Amino acid sequence: TSGVGFPHELPDVAEAAVIGIPNERLGEVGKAFVVPQVGAELTAAAVLEHCRKRLAKFKMPADVVFIDRLPRTTSGKVLKRELKPQ
Repeated sequence: TSGVGFPHELPDVAEAAVIGIPNERLGEVGKAFVVPQVGAELTAAAVLEHCRKRLAKFKMPADVVFIDRLPRTTSGKVLKRELKPQ
């Protein structure tokens, strides 16, 4: 996923993707999945602070999850459906 201020613009982030997850009050909120650079000491607070400075409040991820790699198709597209809770 792209966008100004998105987590992947942080130097310690190798790649990131955001999916929508259900929220009772808002209908849906973002959940960011972040793959840190090797050896990076990245926190969810640092990712959210980066986003907070660059994104409108309604675009802010509600949660940050660190993962080893993003699931991808053979052509390299992120499989967001595999990030969604079953």
